[in-house]
Amino acid sequence: MPIPLELNTAEFAEHMDTIRVLYLADDDFKSLCDDYSTVKSSIEKFKYSAHEKKREMEYKHLSEELEKEILKYIKNKK
Repeated sequence: MPIPLELNTAEFAEHMDTIRVLYLADDDFKSLCDDYSTVKSSIEKFKYSAHEKKREMEYKHLSEELEKEILKYIKNKK
């Protein structure tokens, strides 16, 4: 199973090998990455809806928090 496309970002570029291994081997990490992927996809949908700007901002904040959690998880596994 490939990792979600939303993880192919500059923020994660230097960690892609670790992300691939953890995504396939660690259910907690996979769940965290899947949540991040869902949030990022939702942000894209909200961008096109004028009445969803507040939700878009909430999801952007959530994606930043999940990004930090992913990076923290990676660093703790090394």
